[in-house]
Amino acid sequence: MAYVCQYEHTVLRDERTGDVCTCIQHPSGLEIRVMEQPGFSTAHAMFGTKYGSIHTRFRLEGDPAYTEVPEGIAHFLEHKLFENEDCDTFALFNREGACANAYTSFDRTVYLFSCSRNFDRSLEILLDFVQKPYFTEATVEKEQGIIAQEIKMYLDDPGDRLFFQLLRGLYHNHPVQLDVAGSVESIAQITPELLYACYRTFYNLHNMVLCCAGNITVEQVLAVADKMLVTAPKQKLEAVFLPEPETVVKSYACTKMAVGKTMFMIGFKSSPEEGLEELRAALTAMLTFTVIAGSASPLYQKLMSEQLINDAFNTDYLSGDGFFCMLAGGESDDPQAVLDALLEEIERVKAEGLDINLFNTLKRAAYGEAITANSAPEGAVSTLVDSFMTHRISPFARAQVLSSLTPEDAMECLRQRFRADRVCLSVIAPHTTES
Repeated sequence: MAYVCQYEHTVLRDERTGDVCTCIQHPSGLEIRVMEQPGFSTAHAMFGTKYGSIHTRFRLEGDPAYTEVPEGIAHFLEHKLFENEDCDTFALFNREGACANAYTSFDRTVYLFSCSRNFDRSLEILLDFVQKPYFTEATVEKEQGIIAQEIKMYLDDPGDRLFFQLLRGLYHNHPVQLDVAGSVESIAQITPELLYACYRTFYNLHNMVLCCAGNITVEQVLAVADKMLVTAPKQKLEAVFLPEPETVVKSYACTKMAVGKTMFMIGFKSSPEEGLEELRAALTAMLTFTVIAGSASPLYQKLMSEQLINDAFNTDYLSGDGFFCMLAGGESDDPQAVLDALLEEIERVKAEGLDINLFNTLKRAAYGEAITANSAPEGAVSTLVDSFMTHRISPFARAQVLSSLTPEDAMECLRQRFRADRVCLSVIAPHTTES
């Protein structure tokens, strides 16, 4: 007899692949997303909150003023939640044969594990420690020393420096320009009281999601959820960002470091979107950029033949609440020449039009990747989390959006999002290179 979910829920099906996702609104306030994949021997779970490094200014409904917190506090909180009064949380997972981890990004914090046995017990551990914060003056002070060393390591990482140097060149006010871990100075301001305030605000179950995929069942997940989840009060949360101009801060930024070859990253700043429109804009821009400068494009072949780039060159995008930019980067002895050639090619395509055959070929490739993204538990659980964080859209929306994109969409995207007056070139050059 098939299991019948007793809670409010929606069953989503991908007609292309047969994948099924069950979305449950648990009475505790938590949304739970489950993709059953009985053919696999492993299971993955992610418990996440819509709270990341950009959320430095916020208030709850009824608060008289906005709360402002130090940079890096979301990442700091992630580290601290693994500690409790009794034991090391990682040791508990290890005992059950599970591999656990966590990460903090610009817009989210996610705690996760994977296992091939004892899923129920590992899920209990996950839901238990994330709901039980434990901060003291002594443990906070100890963590400040640990994370300060981590921050100093980031400062010695050329790739990290290159990326955030670019974001600071693109954004005047938006906190996406701030390092996720914060600075040594900012984390020194963190106190147990601030950590508890951020925890109560953002770790409310109404702001969180539990996603599971693999050799598990909806019934199995809900049995643990019913046992472990503590009902959260409803609250209206407002995260606020200062107004962000459309212009960039600067068009060029260079730092010298001990690198063997000059590294560069190009960023095109444009208007942010929300919800399904954010996904559509990102996929359109990424497909358009791949047509212009991807490995199958004439520009890529030209730059390779002229030895202006090597196979490290790639394109990407970054989007979220209040920010949207297209990225390209790699290694080059002359990054400015790469940017000049890219801008010239963009203007040529704006005037002459896209290569339709190349557009259709790359669209099919992207569509194929989207279709197979959920074929294994690790990819499926990531898709479930991403779709929730992007304003709670369907986990199958990516393929659906890609199938609808047209060359006309790409041309409009090129005109709106790839403008020469909204670009920044970030460079990390060897000490011996003149800037």
